Amino acid sequence: MKFNLSSTALSSRLLTLSKVPSSRNTMLILDCFRFGVHNSQLTITASDNENSMWTTLNLDECDGEGDFCVSSKNILNAMRELPEQPLSMNVNFDEMKIYIEYQNGNYDFPIQSAEEWPQRQALDDNAVTITIGAGELLDCISRSLFATAQEELRPVMNGIYFDLTPDCLAIVASDGHKLVRNQNFSIKSETPASFILPKKPATLLKNVLSHDGADVVIRFDGRASEINYGDGALYCRLIEGRYPNYNSVIPKDNPNLLTVDRKILLAAVRRMLPFASDTSELIRFHIESGKLELSAEDIDFATSAKESIICDYSGSPMDIGFKGSSIVEVLSNLESDNVIIQLADPSRPGIIVPDEQPENENILMLAMPMLLEN
Repeated sequence: MKFNLSSTALSSRLLTLSKVPSSRNTMLILDCFRFGVHNSQLTITASDNENSMWTTLNLDECDGEGDFCVSSKNILNAMRELPEQPLSMNVNFDEMKIYIEYQNGNYDFPIQSAEEWPQRQALDDNAVTITIGAGELLDCISRSLFATAQEELRPVMNGIYFDLTPDCLAIVASDGHKLVRNQNFSIKSETPASFILPKKPATLLKNVLSHDGADVVIRFDGRASEINYGDGALYCRLIEGRYPNYNSVIPKDNPNLLTVDRKILLAAVRRMLPFASDTSELIRFHIESGKLELSAEDIDFATSAKESIICDYSGSPMDIGFKGSSIVEVLSNLESDNVIIQLADPSRPGIIVPDEQPENENILMLAMPMLLEN
């Protein structure tokens, strides 16, 4: 079997897929990429047995069809230093070797049978389908990943929750201290459905999606999900369990509204953090009309810092404490010039939203307060 393709096209796809296998695969065959040549197309697959990602390349010249596996280490090393040029690949199934010819040289190394490659279990016939723009999904995942947890006792918190309701599609992440909720009102269903996407496949998607105007089709049942995007797809096992009622922790009545420049506040919090306690990272927000004063103190090392920022504030003067690193993460994952911080009282969470929401969307982030000592 012979086929030709571009070295750059092959190398870029292999680098993307190389993030899928685990460093300690339970099956030796998963240390390989699976190549399949059919109908003048090359499909390359990588898997860690829970997540499988594959991509398709059109072949200009192809003679024959077949499936085989190649050591990921061998093929990545072979492609790493090659500049853009056509490659000629000759697969000899009798010798179980692949011969790769390029402009000034050639490689050859063993291949393995694809028969040992684990098969994906098909989704149920009643699997739910969601279609969403690739750019919208990328933005939601990028905004949410930082808020996922790393817990053994509550594994449902370790992923991103997709909640399809009659009102919208909500994409949510929380670790109990901070929360992100992305609502898309153009996607809804009279039949509610939901799933929890683990952190690893979410990160893989973040690395391959783009703002190219294409759509992503997500199909899922109670066990797994298949996500098709452009020239590739991802199959993953889902986190099983019931996600907490995230709406119940979002305060509904927040009369105190603080509007402030996001980048100025972000820089100020970063300047305060080195002077806060390493264990608590507590930063005090003192808010009054026209002024936000930030302060941090580490009693153990006798250090302190204070800074004032001009802002718009409507509400009662207030002192409230937040974990500095959480505020940095929240502000870093928003894009608006200004943010609005909605507050009720020092004991209730602060809601942080962009001052201008995207069309048909609502972005909300929440930070839990910390106890202040007078």
